[in-house]
Amino acid sequence: MFPLANRMPDAKPKQENPLANILINVLIPVLVLSYLSKDPDVQKLLGKDPKPWHIGPLKAIIVALALPLGYGIWHFVQTRKLNFFSGLGLLSVALTGGLTLYLWNKDGTVKEHAGILFGLKEAAIPLALGIGVLLSRRTATPLLHVFLYNDSLFDIPKIERRVSENLRSEDYRSLLDRANALFAASFFLSSVLNLGLASFFFHGFDRTATDALEQYNGIVGRLTGWGFAVIGIPLLAFLYLTLQRLIKGLREITGLSDQEILLPR
Repeated sequence: MFPLANRMPDAKPKQENPLANILINVLIPVLVLSYLSKDPDVQKLLGKDPKPWHIGPLKAIIVALALPLGYGIWHFVQTRKLNFFSGLGLLSVALTGGLTLYLWNKDGTVKEHAGILFGLKEAAIPLALGIGVLLSRRTATPLLHVFLYNDSLFDIPKIERRVSENLRSEDYRSLLDRANALFAASFFLSSVLNLGLASFFFHGFDRTATDALEQYNGIVGRLTGWGFAVIGIPLLAFLYLTLQRLIKGLREITGLSDQEILLPR
């Protein structure tokens, strides 16, 4: 055994690469579903020449879902932690795969109301998160603290000492309640946008067409790609607004500056 003073410091856990995250979870699956889904036999029936990369809708969706699933497992093996968002991504992949297996008929058609069901699937996770944020406010670990108001961003001990000194505990709780409600609203917005986006892309979908499964995969690919922009940007704006209102409220209650409220990055 080495003496305590001579022990090497624990290595920092590897940080998740955001570029790799977007590439593997969004961009590559979109490309796979968009360009590899065509069935060679169906292409011949339609009078078109199949390409070498046309592997068919079933294999394409397996590849597209396997990428984020494999990445999530790899990330867990590397860090020995199931990142919340990675876990959420794995849940979404499992739901997409399960729903697709249900919606696809053996004769190559797709069940009725596929757009509504897929939209409800897309809306379910952010809706559950929004409800969870609201319900967790009075628990030991509010989700607002997990996502946003935590000790990796804010100097919470200093803030709460000043709140106590200024006798502003009630104002502090009220501020956190308002931030919590605004934060939950961002998930409810995401839920509505997900449902609307799915309805838009599935509008006019011919579920009995010869290439119905290919069309389905193409729609899922477009939903993944466009959802990242159409839903992600408003969500980021909502999160920024929540953060700014929280910081402004903390300044008023504590009298601390932004530099004192926030930890140095």
